[in-house]
Amino acid sequence: MPELSERQKNLLLIIIRDYIDSAQPVGSKRLVEHYQLDLSSATIRNEMSALTDLGYLRQPHTSAGRVPTEEGYRFFVSQMMNQAELPKSIQNNISHQFHQARSDVDHWMHLAASVLAHQSQGVSVVTAPRADSAYFQHVELISTQGRQVLMVLVLIGGEVSQQLLSLAEPVTQERLSQTASHLNGLLAGRTIDEIIALSTQSDALNQDILILIMQEMRRMSKSLSGEVYTDGLTNVLSEPEFAESDDARRALRLFEERSSLQDLLSRTITNSAVGGLQVLIGGEGEWEELRQCSMVLARYGVPGFATGTLGVLGPMRMSYARTIPTVRYVAGLLSDLVNDRIAGE
Repeated sequence: MPELSERQKNLLLIIIRDYIDSAQPVGSKRLVEHYQLDLSSATIRNEMSALTDLGYLRQPHTSAGRVPTEEGYRFFVSQMMNQAELPKSIQNNISHQFHQARSDVDHWMHLAASVLAHQSQGVSVVTAPRADSAYFQHVELISTQGRQVLMVLVLIGGEVSQQLLSLAEPVTQERLSQTASHLNGLLAGRTIDEIIALSTQSDALNQDILILIMQEMRRMSKSLSGEVYTDGLTNVLSEPEFAESDDARRALRLFEERSSLQDLLSRTITNSAVGGLQVLIGGEGEWEELRQCSMVLARYGVPGFATGTLGVLGPMRMSYARTIPTVRYVAGLLSDLVNDRIAGE
């Protein structure tokens, strides 16, 4: 598209900010009365007409003012993506909430969803950190009755499996503890592929337990999909542009249909770097359900170990200046928490 003049850029930013605040089409009269612009009404009208012709604004009705188009919002986001910052007081408040919370992933996810929904006044979505691969942490072998042994397998990230095994012959608790200790020293921090590649000379019990550990790690790695947490559903339903349409409900179905949400995330933010942030406006021509909405998404976690996604859905008229830094800040907090948990283990 043609390069905008500085005057057009400034005017476009003012119009979009005003529309985000008021939800009403913006006319030249309002701009003259509410903003100290060193421009005549005629000049403002001419520039608004030019911005409309360029595709940044549109006129809902002949006598109405202008509202931003998807292209207008994209320009707006590009101008303030790296400029918007969360006030220190809000950062401190959010940080305090997380550091007062229990050291529990489920609690962190609920809190993150709540904070994002409250700060953005949109619908939040947070996926629990998903292990890129299953990493062995430790195993416990507990004698129960006769030949039966309870195997408790723990992966890095906190996933736990308990499985009752039947051995070929009874084994004492002392020998089971020795076997667990040997395997814990041998396997700590390793993936399934690394365990398979190990060349180890050990007795039959060690070999049997090792095979069972690998089988269980394979099973667990397939199920590490990450639970989805949401909050703030009523925020979007109360927005004026959705009052008399089903657009919001169509968008919210994405959150109800797990496969659709996973598809959206996998095609957008999932393959970006941790800390990366992406803004989808109007569904970007791919998701019809989002044609009246925007989403701000970010990845968090520790690359190579466990990562997740968080974001906010709202109307295209969402407050990007508040939502973008909030999503970025909460993503950073969750990355730190995941990193601390892994370091602690």
